[in-house]
Amino acid sequence: MGSDDLFLGFDLSTQQIKVIAINNKLEPILEANVEFDVDTAEYGTKKGVFTNHALNEVYAPVAMWIKAFDILLGKLQKAGLKFANVKGISGAGQQHGSVYWTKEATSLLANLDPSQPLEPQLKGKAFSHEMSPNWQDHSTVKECEEIESKVGGPDKLAEITGSKSHHRFTGPQILRVRHRHPEEYENTDRISLVSSFLASLMLGAIAPLDVSDVCGMNLWDIPNEKWDDEIVQIVAGGGEAEKKELLRKLGDVEPDGGKHIGPISDYFVKRYGFSKDCVITPITGDNPATILALPLRPLDVIVSLGTSTTLLVSTPVYKTSPSYHMFSHPTSKGLYMGMLCYCNGALAREKIRDEINKVKPASAEDPWSSFNDAVTAYPPLGSESEDKLGIYFPLPEIVPDCQAGTWRYIDNHKDGLKPASGPSDWDTPLADARAILESQNLSMRLRAGPLLSELGQPRRVYVVGGGSKNAAICQVTGEVLGPSEGVYRLELSNACALGSAYKALWSIERTVVGKDESTGAEIYESFEDFLGERWDESTMINKVDVGYRKGVWERYGAALKAFEELEQIAVSSPPQEE
Repeated sequence: MGSDDLFLGFDLSTQQIKVIAINNKLEPILEANVEFDVDTAEYGTKKGVFTNHALNEVYAPVAMWIKAFDILLGKLQKAGLKFANVKGISGAGQQHGSVYWTKEATSLLANLDPSQPLEPQLKGKAFSHEMSPNWQDHSTVKECEEIESKVGGPDKLAEITGSKSHHRFTGPQILRVRHRHPEEYENTDRISLVSSFLASLMLGAIAPLDVSDVCGMNLWDIPNEKWDDEIVQIVAGGGEAEKKELLRKLGDVEPDGGKHIGPISDYFVKRYGFSKDCVITPITGDNPATILALPLRPLDVIVSLGTSTTLLVSTPVYKTSPSYHMFSHPTSKGLYMGMLCYCNGALAREKIRDEINKVKPASAEDPWSSFNDAVTAYPPLGSESEDKLGIYFPLPEIVPDCQAGTWRYIDNHKDGLKPASGPSDWDTPLADARAILESQNLSMRLRAGPLLSELGQPRRVYVVGGGSKNAAICQVTGEVLGPSEGVYRLELSNACALGSAYKALWSIERTVVGKDESTGAEIYESFEDFLGERWDESTMINKVDVGYRKGVWERYGAALKAFEELEQIAVSSPPQEE
């Protein structure tokens, strides 16, 4: 491969679409992004979505994403990107969203006019359902209950699909579309995830689903690597014919994350000057793409501090629980990705920040300055003698499955948990700053432990996303999770796009290292080995916290039981309003 070769990684997330171009030395060459609320303001979204509070629906217009993709490519063109040098493209899509194509879509994609943008050629024609359910959607309570009850409960469903039934997962969402929009479902020829939708635009054909992203549907039998007939039948309704029709709509799943699924569409060759030899590789979900942004080693954990808070760990053990998610690894057969995902990530932190700024205005340079001062003003768990524990859910939460609300409790180690009764117990809102960070990290520690060592202590914690730039957030993450080698920040905000670009490079340049004796199939160099050989830790990451602190990590460990009890109080009782 030449020294001028470029590899693109896209990230179609909730609030924006991003792209990064790298060379074959892993060096970033160019970045660009398009914000939906700003650059496609005519669609009228707020933080990239529409919200119907009456029905607990959260969704986004698919055509908006297409227009944003048009704008993004225009930005790359204006920035002087040499499209002809791009050899491979991969990407990431916000997980669990679904796109519903009409029968016309295949022909429309294959016959795009390069003299015209994408949006007007596809809007109103290519989609039977113009909206894509977002991961924040909570409208599928009945559908989740139907699937779980018929399969045999949350533990059984998690054993098969890697997760219990979740409102945002694509299986329940498809079932709801069939229930509420039967005509649109009937007119749907194919169903894509956001990831395969983006790949389809680039291919000019409906792309197969990705082996990792498909695990976010509650439809895929992970251990047996196939669609689960029983669950697909539940979602399809009717008899054998309806099941077969839904399987046809879903299409194939590509098991090789490095597969060349096709050359880029002629549309992009003629409109932007891409090479006809530019290869598209499977586009995965945003969380699987994040674990590809660095060569994870055993006991390493990634904490993504974006709109949601997410914990990711790579593991060879398929160990399921209704408390977390298991996915097939996006590049490495035999590995799995364990994941915890919380709706109330940045949203909860920002809400408390704003309350603190009302009583103690932040500096003009940093809106987080007063919040950070409040974090460091209090000792771990808010007191030297007792534990102050809070739960803050501005939105209904995924883990645990809980309504919106705020709960502040105190454990004096004698009388059990008691509600905080006033200012003498809890200095609101200043004490909330440390408590919200501890709460989020205690929940992750409680659930991630089984995926780590017997001690439940990680080797390293890598932080990514907007919150990773905040020293106070990183400090509490280090204190609670206690990584033995510290907390490290990936020195690039676009972890999903970066991991996708790495995957595109690996797909093009991976070498054959052997053959499978039973099948004769070629065995390729693993993604981890490929990336590790090129990875320069000194330039890629920066240590931002020492991590393990003797006595502090142990104290948080002792508080886990009380925190688990507080979660049960939150789940089973009315919200404790502020």
